[in-house]
Amino acid sequence: MSDQRLARPLYEALPWIYLLCGLAALTASYLIKGGAMSAVVGLPGLVATLGGIVLLLRRRGYRKMRADYLESDSSVLPKSPSQPPGD
Repeated sequence: MSDQRLARPLYEALPWIYLLCGLAALTASYLIKGGAMSAVVGLPGLVATLGGIVLLLRRRGYRKMRADYLESDSSVLPKSPSQPPGD
């Protein structure tokens, strides 16, 4: 199996490229007068837009989770919020 990877700038830009291409396709779909052709252009545009959003959110969640694990000591349980005595 080949270990080919994308260049980091391209990898980081992919969700935004998906979003822009999807929005362009949705706009083109709106401007096309034919119903069938509008759907043929619009559906992939919708999929690309949703894919870009999902990819952005998944990366953000993964990076936040990874940062949380790296900054905390894994041998100690996280502290619970302190409660006033007597409650």
